[in-house]
Amino acid sequence: MQSCEISSDSTDDPLSRDLRTRRQPRIVVIGAGLAGLAATKSLLESGFTDVTVLEASDRVGGRVQSIQHGQTTLELGATWIHGANGNPVYHLAEDNGLLEHTTDGERSVGRISLYTKNGVAHYQTNSGTRIPKDLVEEFSDLYNEVYELTQEFFQNGKPVCAESQNSVGVFTRDVVRKKITLDPDDSESTKRLKLSMLQQYLKVESCESSSPSMDEVSLSEFGEWTEIPGAHHVIPGGFMKIVDLLAQDIPSRMMRLGKPVRRIHWNYSAQQQEEIAHGDNNNRHDDGDHNDDQRCHGEPNPNPGYAYPISVECEDLESLPADHVIVTASLGVLKNRHEALFSPSLPEDKVLAIEKLGISTTDKIFLEFSDPFWSAECNSIQFVWEDEAQLEQPVYPEELWYRKICSFDVLYPPERYGHMLSGWICGQEALLMERCDDETVAETCTKLLRRFTGNPNIPKPRRILRSSWGSNPYIRGSYSFTRVGSSGGDVEKLAMPLPYTKSTKAPPLQVLFAGEATHRKYYSTTHGALLSGQREATRLTELYQDLHKETTKPNM
Repeated sequence: MQSCEISSDSTDDPLSRDLRTRRQPRIVVIGAGLAGLAATKSLLESGFTDVTVLEASDRVGGRVQSIQHGQTTLELGATWIHGANGNPVYHLAEDNGLLEHTTDGERSVGRISLYTKNGVAHYQTNSGTRIPKDLVEEFSDLYNEVYELTQEFFQNGKPVCAESQNSVGVFTRDVVRKKITLDPDDSESTKRLKLSMLQQYLKVESCESSSPSMDEVSLSEFGEWTEIPGAHHVIPGGFMKIVDLLAQDIPSRMMRLGKPVRRIHWNYSAQQQEEIAHGDNNNRHDDGDHNDDQRCHGEPNPNPGYAYPISVECEDLESLPADHVIVTASLGVLKNRHEALFSPSLPEDKVLAIEKLGISTTDKIFLEFSDPFWSAECNSIQFVWEDEAQLEQPVYPEELWYRKICSFDVLYPPERYGHMLSGWICGQEALLMERCDDETVAETCTKLLRRFTGNPNIPKPRRILRSSWGSNPYIRGSYSFTRVGSSGGDVEKLAMPLPYTKSTKAPPLQVLFAGEATHRKYYSTTHGALLSGQREATRLTELYQDLHKETTKPNM
């Protein structure tokens, strides 16, 4: 695209009428995570030039955060590229040589991703004994068999029975328990051990789904999430390399960090726009949370006489006029702030979708040791609490938050990572962990490892590093899931631009929504986030396609 001139055959609709006086629509992208960067990159490649990215934090990447640790990189956020064929994140990494150091030892082949497919997971009980490998494999086969059943409800349109309460956790626990209890070949002690392993598997599943409990995950919708075929890859140089690739061609003048947004005013008239720009608090459509002496200062209108339908008001009270805004805030932020963030308020059905869909926190706890206390073939330490065998959904008092830590993975290879473990915790217990200081978490994890391995001589780690996605005010959770009572239709509703109607009185596509939670098939993934950003950019490209055709001049 070379120009945004209006073609002579444009109809006299609001879009073409408003654009006659200017060359480029003004677009604001809120959020510099994968979705926001992908949207911005696509817009620039399509020829848009008046684009501004507002990022609340002081860095780009969103839920991708790679931390340099000596000669290696640790991922506090996104870690794996899930699948290869058709995965845009994989192809971006592969095309730029980011996977050239990836070996088979750094790929996982199972549903529950590990850092290596080599070695053996050690299932340890709270009495300090290791569960025999053959018993683990026997239970794993049973669990995976039932897991496949959970996929059939959506994929085959199988009706959900009332007893399951439409819950993955309830269904899985009931079916697995019945199969274990009715097995005539197992002793009572073996049955109790398998029932305890069931609780541990569901904790791992919760961490992977980023749900407080699998009891909250919808059984009827569970099978809609689509897995891209292929191995799971890590990027040895850090997942931030993907972020860098998306951001590298975005001019620095377009990127504004440390710029949290206070409110998005949309569908505004010329008078209302003027009131926002000049801080006329007496006449503003507001909810009263401004101090009377505050005044907004806005960017000068580049097109005097033209009333932009949107004003993006920042926390520092600067207001940016715009034709379109792409909102890539996480579902957690939308749940927490949608009432204050949008003026006028979001439509009721979109608010309902935000409320019904789920998001929780999955945190990592990295522990670095001077020497490994685990054996060479051990690729993870899984915590199995024997006293939880007969529990329904485990609920812990605050002081027992550590019981939700389901496992520690061994980072592989040691030549790159040193002697490092990565622990997993999710739900409300992850938030409680975030409130503790490093010393408390390190000491608690050391006690757990000593107890479950039966080795009282395990030293405290030399260093601890952990994520805190739940308490981050600009993130508020790790990624989304379809909660009981929600459906893929809610994801579609969340993704639908505003205003809904193609009214001749309202400019179209004012507020667009992107982010992993808006992708029906690939929610919770980095490729879902990237594709959602590209999707919203495509909407705008198609809206302006007649304006973006290159004008070819005849040779003179």
